Amino acid sequence: MPYPNDPPRRPGRPRDEAREREILGVVLALMAESGVDGVTFEEVARRAHASKRTLYRRWVTKQEMVVAAIKAGPAAGNRPDPIDTGSLRGDLLALLARLDDQMSAGSPVGLTILQAGLRDPELCQHIEDTVGPTGARLTDTVLRSAVARGELPASADPFAYEEVGAAVLLIRKLNGLSTDEAYREALVDAVLIPALRSGVDAGQHGIFSGRPTPAAST
Repeated sequence: MPYPNDPPRRPGRPRDEAREREILGVVLALMAESGVDGVTFEEVARRAHASKRTLYRRWVTKQEMVVAAIKAGPAAGNRPDPIDTGSLRGDLLALLARLDDQMSAGSPVGLTILQAGLRDPELCQHIEDTVGPTGARLTDTVLRSAVARGELPASADPFAYEEVGAAVLLIRKLNGLSTDEAYREALVDAVLIPALRSGVDAGQHGIFSGRPTPAAST
């Protein structure tokens, strides 16, 4: 189902913003507990002491409700504008900083957002398009701009960023290790930029690309 083309919202009463924040808090709690799969209109209504009709007046689909919760929670500071600092290094640091902020704002939910890319690529793309770049992916805009500036070869493959960037930040956070600015700069300078500049076609899609290569059946 193409989430960007969700049907128009049905008219209803004016929104109670405080009540909406409360409901979205329930959605985030469910995501932290059970992932996106655990979010249903029935369970949100039960926990929020609301009717499903109340929820449907606000959000037509589950995906719309999930994205609204992410926008109100871990991605509250995000903008859907492209990342554009004027240099590849600056863009990579901006992407990693955004990802780090989202993980720190709500670690279980941040992990859920990343996992959505593995299990529901369309939802992940919808989040990228409406909430703004999560930092888990190397956006087409960043890649094309770097090629146009001559910072990367035309054959540059996003695999290195999408396989390594989010994965190492996640592993370090889970183990209580630093992901501060100094670490992110080292990651960009020592690993990501050299790998991207190699121009090697990996022949694979990174784990957070939205379309990772599945394991062969045995």
